[in-house]
Amino acid sequence: MNPRRWAFPAALAVAVIGALGVVVALLAAQVGYAGLLAPVRALADPGIRHAVGLSLGTATAAAGLAVAVAVPAAYALARHRFPGAAVVDTLLDLPVVLSPVAVGVALLLVLRSAPGRWVEDHLVRFVFEVPGIVLAQFTVATALAIRVLKAVFQGVDVRYEQVARFLGCTPWGAFRRVTLPLARRGIAAAFILAWARSVGEFGATVTLAGAVLGKTETIPVAIYLRLAGVDVTGAVALMLLLSALSLVVLAGVRFLGGGAR
Repeated sequence: MNPRRWAFPAALAVAVIGALGVVVALLAAQVGYAGLLAPVRALADPGIRHAVGLSLGTATAAAGLAVAVAVPAAYALARHRFPGAAVVDTLLDLPVVLSPVAVGVALLLVLRSAPGRWVEDHLVRFVFEVPGIVLAQFTVATALAIRVLKAVFQGVDVRYEQVARFLGCTPWGAFRRVTLPLARRGIAAAFILAWARSVGEFGATVTLAGAVLGKTETIPVAIYLRLAGVDVTGAVALMLLLSALSLVVLAGVRFLGGGAR
């Protein structure tokens, strides 16, 4: 038996097992500390129920807004070449690579400017308020949604749109009747990923909306507050709940992706 034949597959197996081992160890440590029923027991706490409900509500709103903006933006980047397109594409990725805390500080500076103060005084208040959570989540989720949807629209054969145009459709009609139906699974996956990113958002949220107990307390903020209050069991229970939500989301994205192939 030639050992070289098995060297590469063995190296691959070691890499996969090593990476998987880290994730399994993280989950096992949480379950071992608090137990599998910890998230269920945690939901008996009204404060935790409020944090969960607030996270789900704001994440849904932020993801919906993110996809509404990302669909036309990603389509424009995928289908059209215009001056400065590369610069625009790069700038739209900035919230992905920036520290979430930096994003939160930047949003705070925008809202402390003269136009931002006018918006806060006459339209809606964001700083240390629930709309600030949605704004922070929307900012970080939109960049992710655009990146996902750009790849989705690039995967839709442009010839379908050309045939629709040839048959008399306007550009909007071809987009609505042909492109959107073909991209529906990708759009759903983008929404789910944006929602998951919003649920787990902490840095930008806590910087802009604060960590006001019972008011702007999302699940990540609740974890932080419980750790700060030395309630490790409560924090781990919330971590398990967040992990369970994340696993469900990942399973949903994989199901949609598998159905698209």
